[in-house]
Amino acid sequence: MERTGTTRRRALIGAGAAATAALSGCSSDEPGARRDPPPSVSAETLLRRRSAALSSALLGRYDAVLAAHPGLAPRLAPLRAQVALHVQALSPTGDRPRPAFSPSPSPSPSSSAGAAASPSSSASPSPAVPADAGTAVRELASAERSTAGAHTAALTGAPPEYARLLASVAAAGAVHVYLLTKGSR
Repeated sequence: MERTGTTRRRALIGAGAAATAALSGCSSDEPGARRDPPPSVSAETLLRRRSAALSSALLGRYDAVLAAHPGLAPRLAPLRAQVALHVQALSPTGDRPRPAFSPSPSPSPSSSAGAAASPSSSASPSPAVPADAGTAVRELASAERSTAGAHTAALTGAPPEYARLLASVAAAGAVHVYLLTKGSR
């Protein structure tokens, strides 16, 4: 009888060692071995990063349009400033990006030429901007509409407090679309 108990203990110890080895092999740090985000990154943090990236891309569009058409600064600068605030509000606390463009109240011809020639400080390339200012504003309104729609779609997976923030940002985006299209007439 004692021999059967020893055999069972050895089998259990062997099975436990095999399970430990199998589990530790799953958490390898080899490239491509880990498909899920690290457990320290919450779903809300990932949602915040995606939302902030969407608004950051929109901010890049504003920067590109303002660089290509500095005469639009009085009209676009207030909207651009709000989008910059949206990026900050949507970002996780440690991921706060720095705004790339700060329009002056009345751009001088020399500063406008410099702004158009120098790329923004963001790492992504500037989007192509139409030569016609009206077309550029319409495309900016379309980008605002798409971003607001994406924020609205993200509401379903957001925690309540962040969902309220997303809803507010999406509503502000809808107002921006109005101001860029019908509001200027």
